[in-house]
Amino acid sequence: MSKKMNLLMSLMRDDVLNETLDADIREALRRLPKCLVDERNFRIIRAMQLDAQKKILPEEQWTKYEEDVMYLQPYIKQVKKERKERELWDES
Repeated sequence: MSKKMNLLMSLMRDDVLNETLDADIREALRRLPKCLVDERNFRIIRAMQLDAQKKILPEEQWTKYEEDVMYLQPYIKQVKKERKERELWDES
């Protein structure tokens, strides 16, 4: 899905990261506060409904660039750091 379509469906960049393909993303999502997980799930479900109905959100509901925060990246960064530390520990 293009960046423009993400905005039209009010998704954030981190909403489109696929947790089924990446264990680090799965773990980061597990650590995410429940309120952020609920907001992410709402945006994803709404985008799927809009796509199925071949509709887009009204412009006032689009995600603005300044609102498109990469909320999951700090968690992913921490998970990857911990995984690398474990791998180094296991090697020694």
